[in-house]
Amino acid sequence: MNDASPAPAPAPRRARVRAPELIDKGGWLNTGGKELTLADLRGKCVVVDFWIS
Repeated sequence: MNDASPAPAPAPRRARVRAPELIDKGGWLNTGGKELTLADLRGKCVVVDFWIS
């Protein structure tokens, strides 16, 4: 008698969505004049605060 249950089906893969770069007026604030890209931040912990005035 075999008590082994069948292996669960793998979870479906979701498409990876890339975040758009923040440019123009809605770009990065308080960077000391340094231009940032998302590639510059890869692998770093980043806090993003979205707000509307």
